[in-house]
This record gives sequence, C-alpha cells and structure tokens, in this order.
Amino acid sequence: MTPASRLSRAAWLALLVSAAAPAIAEGPVAAPPPPDAPSISVVKARTGELVASTVVTGTLTPRETVTVGADVEGLRIEELFADEGDRVAKGQVLARLATDIVDVDIAQAEAKLARAEAAITQSRALVDEAQSAQVEAAAALERARSLSGKGIVGQDILDARVSAAAAANARLASAQQGIALAEADRASAEAERREFLLRRSKAEIKAPTDGLVLQREARLGAIVSSAGGALFELARGGEIELDAAVSETALGRLQPGQPATVSLGGAATVEGRVRLVSPRVDRATRLGSVRVTLDPSPLLRSGAFARASIETARADGLVVPRSAVVSTGTRDTIQVVREGRIETREVKLGVQSGADVEVTEGLAAGDEVVATAGTFVRDGDAVRPIPAEAVETAEAAR
Repeated sequence: MTPASRLSRAAWLALLVSAAAPAIAEGPVAAPPPPDAPSISVVKARTGELVASTVVTGTLTPRETVTVGADVEGLRIEELFADEGDRVAKGQVLARLATDIVDVDIAQAEAKLARAEAAITQSRALVDEAQSAQVEAAAALERARSLSGKGIVGQDILDARVSAAAAANARLASAQQGIALAEADRASAEAERREFLLRRSKAEIKAPTDGLVLQREARLGAIVSSAGGALFELARGGEIELDAAVSETALGRLQPGQPATVSLGGAATVEGRVRLVSPRVDRATRLGSVRVTLDPSPLLRSGAFARASIETARADGLVVPRSAVVSTGTRDTIQVVREGRIETREVKLGVQSGADVEVTEGLAAGDEVVATAGTFVRDGDAVRPIPAEAVETAEAAR
C-alpha cells in the first residue's frame, strides 16, 4: 500500500466517525408509529317491516267455464242478444230461434187433442145409451123369468130375453172401451202438444248463470244441432283468475288466502288472493300450480300472460342488509363494530325481503354492523367505522 492510499483510508475513517458521533450521543433510534386502523363501511341495525314475496307467472283463465247450447235441433237462429265481452245475468236471453215449424206442430197437436175430446164425448154418449138398453134388457129378462115360472110365457120367449140382455151387456162394455180408447188418444195428443210447447220454450236460449261472455259461436241464420257444439261460452260469475306454474321449492311457501299483486302488462295491476295451491307436482317438470283469484277489472283478458307477486310472510323486527350476513352451512354470522374492534356474532334470521333480512336473535337495535361482511376483517381487528350513507354520498359526489 502506498503512503497516498494509506492517507486516503484514514481520511474516510475519520469522516465516518465524525458522522456517527452525534447519533451515538443521542441514544437508540425511536420505533415507527403504528399504522392507522382501516376504514370500514357500517350500517346500524334498525327496526322495520319486512314483506317476503314469491313471484309467479302464468295465464289468465276463467275460474269456471260454462257452455251454453241449444236443447232443440233443426231450428234456425233468428235473433242474437249477447256478444263477446258482455256481462249477462242468470235467465237473460242470449239468442232466439225461429219457431214457425214448431208452431205448426203445436197446431196439429191441438187439432188431435180436439178430436180426442170429441171422441170421448161421443163415447160417453154411447155408454149412456148402452147403459139404458142394458137396464131395459135386464128388466125384460127378469119379467120373462117370472112369467115363465108361472107357465105364462114359453121357453122361446125366455131365451130371447136372455139373448137380448147379453147383447145389451156387450154393447155397454164396447162403449166403455171406446171411452178408454178416446181418453188414450187424448193423452197422446196432450203429450205431443206439451213436447212441442217445450220445444218452443227452448227456442229462447238463456244464460244458466251470471257470467261474462268469453266466446260466441252462434251466427244468425245457422241451424242449431247438438253435434254443432256450444253456441256461447261464459266465465261463471265473470271470475277470471291467474293459473300459474310454481317450482316445487317455492310451492311450500304458498297457501290459500295470501294476498297477491298481479301485473297485467305495462303499469296495470290488479289485486287478488291465492285460492288454490296444487296438492301435486308434475313428475316431469317438477312444477305445481297455484290459482290466484283476481278482483273484477275490465283489464282482465282470458288467455293473457300475467305475473303475480304473492306475499308469503310479513314481520316487524330488526333489519340489516343481506350483504352483512355470512352464511356457512346452517350457521349465520354478522360482524359488529364494538369500541373500534370487530366482534363476530352468530345470529338467527327471519323474513328476507329483497336486499334486507330480519335478525331475530343475536343483535340489538342500533348495533353497528359491517355493511359487506367477508374476509376483509377478522374478529378482534381494530377498525375505523364509517356510516355507509357517508360512503355513498362521497362516491356520488365524485
């Protein structure tokens, strides 16, 4: 090593010693300050009302359909008094059939009835005449027998009186049979007349119940027949309801009487109630059916699509956001901020509605809970709580 290099090294050592001297004199270096606690968004548990609902979709359909047809055949539709969309009352005439053919039949039956009445009158007169002759013949026979016993009249006269009495009895029996035959003819004519009168009464096709006309197949001039099908189709009582398909998992939450709000398209809604929950589930689709009875409305159209929100539960209790709950299997927990530190609590949940859920156990009103629970913080961590409303306001102002 040269003298120059030795001098340079000594100078560097002296410089380092002089730089370290103040630090050595001041003592050990202070530890850095701890980091600030992380900020976390919190919400307060509040009391409120929660309404749980299940949404179902289906088709509007009549609660009960009534078909109206003609009870007579071969008559022509002469007048129509109802059309599709009309509300009708029980007994109201929907259509009238022409009765000219039936009127002719009634006239013929009445003529037969008149002839039968005349025949009965004539037969009764013959019976009266035959009865008189029979009485006279019986009296003559009795006198002949009395005189024959005294030897006044001969046997030939007695035999003639016996024969005359027998003939009178036969004529009386024949006349009486004539009355029976005439009365039978009258009964037959009367039955025909009643049949034709009934056909004429059936010429007025009436509504069997109050209802709404859904379909009209009747046409003016058409000849009615039983093979032609129904002339009118009514919704009994005008009742239209929603027939919806529901998954088997949601079916258990539904029961008759639950209120429902049905959307008909656009902003139109109709209130209703669950009338029937199907007791069976289709094996192939795993769907059951639910029937929702709707309040009367001119907006209801049979066959239209509709969506219903059915209220399945309602409760007043502690409410927190669903995002504040961590669910692991059958265990639900919430992270509460207590004195600046995280405290994990197990809770029991109740009714859930949208983004909120009811807490029935493990929480008190006013407790601050982590708005979005998860793995960001753990039990015992120090945090700086910030109300979620303030966070949302700050983000909206950006």
